[in-house]
Amino acid sequence: MKNVNEIRADFPLINEKTVYFDNAATTHRPAAVTAAIKEFYDNYNANPLRGLYDLSSLATEMYGKARTACAAFINAKCAREIIFTRNTTESINLAAYSLGELLIGEGDNIVISVSEHHSNLLPWQRVARQKKANLVFMEPDMTGLLSLDEIKSKIDLKTKIVSIGHVSNVWGRTNPIKEIVEAAHKVGAVVVVDGAQAAPHMKVDVRELDVDFYAFSGHKMLGPMGIGCLYGKLDLLDKMPPFLMGGEMIEYVTRTDATFAEIPHKFEAGTVNAADAYALNTAIGYINEIGFDYIENHEKQLTARVMEGLSKNPYVTVYGSPDPEEHCGIVTFNLEGVHPHDLASVLNDDGICIRAGHHCAQPLMQFMGVGSTARLSLYLYNTDEEVDFFLEKLSNVRNLMGYGS
Repeated sequence: MKNVNEIRADFPLINEKTVYFDNAATTHRPAAVTAAIKEFYDNYNANPLRGLYDLSSLATEMYGKARTACAAFINAKCAREIIFTRNTTESINLAAYSLGELLIGEGDNIVISVSEHHSNLLPWQRVARQKKANLVFMEPDMTGLLSLDEIKSKIDLKTKIVSIGHVSNVWGRTNPIKEIVEAAHKVGAVVVVDGAQAAPHMKVDVRELDVDFYAFSGHKMLGPMGIGCLYGKLDLLDKMPPFLMGGEMIEYVTRTDATFAEIPHKFEAGTVNAADAYALNTAIGYINEIGFDYIENHEKQLTARVMEGLSKNPYVTVYGSPDPEEHCGIVTFNLEGVHPHDLASVLNDDGICIRAGHHCAQPLMQFMGVGSTARLSLYLYNTDEEVDFFLEKLSNVRNLMGYGS
């Protein structure tokens, strides 16, 4: 088992000059992942799935191994249930377009929560407008908790689709996915889960959760930008129309019509991102080597340290649950009298990277009664020393801004 200093040595951008606390936006990559991208182009570069020559067959094999690794990572039943996309956003857009065509009619309900990232809001807004359906919002309490009563009151016989974030990118709260799935399936609805903030931080088992679709991104879990996954149950994927049209997703084409390739290729039009899929396989291997027991325990310990330190500052407001274990490594806060953008800029002068703004969750900001917030997010390579340095520098920000304390 590696310790945190040994882990940090695997990441070229991790150093003493920069404290990187924006992991909910994107993580750093270990050297092995960036090396894997080069390795693919140096050793396997050909268009997968198309050529009959050996090099193309080898590229196809590497691409298939990446799909198998992603399936195993979330315990999908088989690799065919994994569709490669660019990111979680594209995955949800795919699900929304295809499921909207398949399931949604006038007057039907699509249920989401008020805490969703825009990527799990805007696609459903479009479907609702186009199909004259209703977008229904589940509302949590101010700790981020979705109660069972709220779930049952919003998911009813008119509900056809429920789409929900596994973990909020603002509150860090883990939603009760099993209870939501149970309520949805009782009325025959399909469940789509945005797993962007969950898959890097906890063991996900899509079969245990019984979700119908699950989306996640490579770049938030040590992998490359530009590669993501959508898991879907085979019976639903078979019924859904394709999202994109073009090369490789066809079976047979005439001048006026076409039939489509089998799953998953029906949803992967054009030349695929094989190199980044290959490197995502390497990232998954790295996470599996470190283990989720370490990741979860390390993040909980760091989060508790952050929140304990913030609680000693009378000018800080922390949003969400007061329990550090309910933050999944995400702490969102404001400093009285200091705009989050100014706060982020001042901390940047000391090499501290945090996020400031609405975090692509403006309806949630409106629900919370704020325009924007600062957000600190942790991962497996962050340290106690970095947390203490952040708390020290934060304590002086109001003084630097002219408040005198």
